Amino acid sequence: MKLMEQLPLPAPIHYELILQLLEKQSLNAVHNNQNLRHEVNQLIITMRKAAAQQKRLEEICQASAIEIDHRWSLNHIDEKTKSLE
Repeated sequence: MKLMEQLPLPAPIHYELILQLLEKQSLNAVHNNQNLRHEVNQLIITMRKAAAQQKRLEEICQASAIEIDHRWSLNHIDEKTKSLE
């Protein structure tokens, strides 16, 4: 079995940005619609769970000596390649 050099994962700031948008702007936009407010709340809960799950994954990787490569975009590899040219 081939071991990875690094595990690519989203940078944690991505979760924070999405949560701030949902909590500060989306909830305010749907404050009069109970159904939409419920759906936005469910999305917030899901995003919090995803962030917590990624944190657990990172802890497992750390305990297993697997490096994490926090990615800021899908173009991460291309950016590294261009900077080497």
